[in-house]
Amino acid sequence: MSDQHAFETLAIHAGQEPDPLTGAVVPPIYQVSTYKQDGVGGLRGGYEYSRSANPTRTALEENLAALEGGVRGLAFASGLAAEDTLLRTLLAPGDHVVIPNDAYGGTFRLFAKVISRWGVEWSVADTSDPAAVRAALRPSTKVIWVETPSNPLLGISDIAALAEVAHSAGIRLVIDNTFASPYLQQPLALGADVVVHSTTKYMGGHSDVVGGALITADAALAEELAYHQNAMGAVAGPFDSWLTLRGIKTLAVRMDRHSANAERVAELLVSHPKVTQVYYPGLPEHPLHEVAAKQMKSFGGMVSFRVAGGQEQAVEICNRTEVFTLGESLGGVESLIEHPGLMTHASTAGSQLEVPADLVRLSVGIESVDDLLADLTQALG
Repeated sequence: MSDQHAFETLAIHAGQEPDPLTGAVVPPIYQVSTYKQDGVGGLRGGYEYSRSANPTRTALEENLAALEGGVRGLAFASGLAAEDTLLRTLLAPGDHVVIPNDAYGGTFRLFAKVISRWGVEWSVADTSDPAAVRAALRPSTKVIWVETPSNPLLGISDIAALAEVAHSAGIRLVIDNTFASPYLQQPLALGADVVVHSTTKYMGGHSDVVGGALITADAALAEELAYHQNAMGAVAGPFDSWLTLRGIKTLAVRMDRHSANAERVAELLVSHPKVTQVYYPGLPEHPLHEVAAKQMKSFGGMVSFRVAGGQEQAVEICNRTEVFTLGESLGGVESLIEHPGLMTHASTAGSQLEVPADLVRLSVGIESVDDLLADLTQALG
């Protein structure tokens, strides 16, 4: 597909030409491990073994590259598998990474408990402040790692400003674009070197698949990442790739509804007497609202809030909802509610990234917004 086509068209067609044999309009699931070779080294279409490449995964990877405006996309078994492959491609013992002071608990655990064991150092900075990031750089810094919006406090970082900080120091800028999706935000166009996704979330969109992705506009880096993807082997399987492609087809219309519903939810929470703070970049009072408006199409479906009454009240609200399902993850068509401090971000306890005990996180789905508002109203009491 030409990159001149609109996002919605690319989401449905990029990497998904009708099958040349049958005319099937949906890519087949190539549930296969190996491929017949036409003589030794004579590969048909470049396929020899499905860890190295699989036609269904290729369709997904081409689609991902088109949606993010990259030269290559790579699909993995999970978001953390993608992150691990990226870090082991870019880093060596003795290198240093700047990470956000508000990051996903699994990402923090990967840095604090896994990557650090083989000699990579990391430190925390407020990535919403480019000056703070610049001050955190060392001679050994190789990567600035950013989530925007961040998980779970919906922090916003200025991607273009951070790209300038990174590139002036010869450092790579990595953007976790999971919360926004490529429909709402295009980090590569703003100067990022690599985009990371948990495709489990908005890309898949139906809470039925686990996956991850890396996309880059740097052809040389893409080759390095592909080498490590094959060497390390945590690739997306064909059925998982097919499910993710199916979800991506409706990404644009889903994100429009997620964002519209979340805006209404945030407005309700701001006015509720039991809510002490609301985190949503679409609110004018969000400290980086103007930056978010500059680099995002709309503000997404994630909302977090703090409540009077501390952890006990926050947990009670999570247990009271009926339409919002108590569960981890996010980005599905159904609305979810969780307590980050005891669930998704438990690994940050006692660290610089520890989240407030009175915090509740919502993944606002695409149900009737009136039902969602009524459910939160009754849960808040």
